[in-house]
Amino acid sequence: MAMHEPWHRPMTARDSTERHRTATPLELFFDLCFVVAVGRVAGELHHSLSAGHVTAAVLSFLAVFFATWWAWMAFTWFASAYDTDDVPYRVTVLVTITGALVLAAGVHRAFEEHDFSLCVLGYTIIRLALISLWLRVAHSHPEGRVTAHRFAGGLTLVQALWIGWLALPTPWQMPLFPVIALLDVALPVWAERAHPTPWHPHHIAERYGLFTIIVLGESVLAATTATRTAVDAHRTGPELLGVAAGGLLTVFAMWWLYFAKPAERFLVSTRAGFLWGYGHYLVFGAAAAVGAGIAVNLDFVTHHSSLAHPAAAAAVTVPVAVYVLALWLLHLRPHHVGRGHALLFPTAALLVLAATATPAPVLLTGVTLAALVAAGTALAR
Repeated sequence: MAMHEPWHRPMTARDSTERHRTATPLELFFDLCFVVAVGRVAGELHHSLSAGHVTAAVLSFLAVFFATWWAWMAFTWFASAYDTDDVPYRVTVLVTITGALVLAAGVHRAFEEHDFSLCVLGYTIIRLALISLWLRVAHSHPEGRVTAHRFAGGLTLVQALWIGWLALPTPWQMPLFPVIALLDVALPVWAERAHPTPWHPHHIAERYGLFTIIVLGESVLAATTATRTAVDAHRTGPELLGVAAGGLLTVFAMWWLYFAKPAERFLVSTRAGFLWGYGHYLVFGAAAAVGAGIAVNLDFVTHHSSLAHPAAAAAVTVPVAVYVLALWLLHLRPHHVGRGHALLFPTAALLVLAATATPAPVLLTGVTLAALVAAGTALAR
């Protein structure tokens, strides 16, 4: 912000048809800080799976990743509609980042002790910052006032439920988690019925693409760290090289598949935006879990994992299959491509799952995704 610009601007709606709307440096910094929480969640998933705590690891991962993803998503869509880039807005975003870092600090406790108090504290800080932004909208944007009041009131109520959730006995928490989470994700659907927020399709598509890149980068980092640990311990061998090569090939193909089709072309309505945005819980979650799964398989081939072969293999093949199917539903079917092209993705997902029973599941997963990229590219020509 130039020094001569005002420190405060009315929080009115942005132009949803604005040309050359791109992610701001603050949004890029926001993503970078949020991916710290993603990295912590993926790291704890890796260690819990390798220790053999499969059910607890998966449930904790789904819960903590939900909080990270939903907090990121709520701000991203708000910023697309109402980013003023003034001093109060910037300070509020930095407070949101602080909440994300507090959430990240509580990830270990959530996995190891089933203690979500620090995660909920971070989530509360994030929600209080978002509530303050919606109250600014209610003050400055008459057309969106009802929607803003719905968001502010709904966020307050749902966050009170999350705080109350902490007081429940531990055996009750996980069964009731989906109930409150469903209320949380239903809030925007109800609030937007009053007056849709003016989000920008190209801006939203770019924001999601950038976050996908960062999450995939976190997977590369996790796999690289695990490989380095094995090499430093002088445990190199064909199996280790196969996992490392297959993991890298898998992540490369995941990036290629995500950006094969432009998303902004079919973000043409609020309903389409909801389906596409919510569906990315599977995309982001699977992308983060793949890095943990690669690290688990490196532990397995170096005899540092308590898992049997099928469970270790599934740590990679299941999230990759979920990722492929999610992309098929979100990025391919909306383009109304031919049946032959569309069936490639479900077929590839099945082949990836079948690789679970093979001696080299990670390498075969990478080869399958590379073949999917090659076949899709050839058909596109």
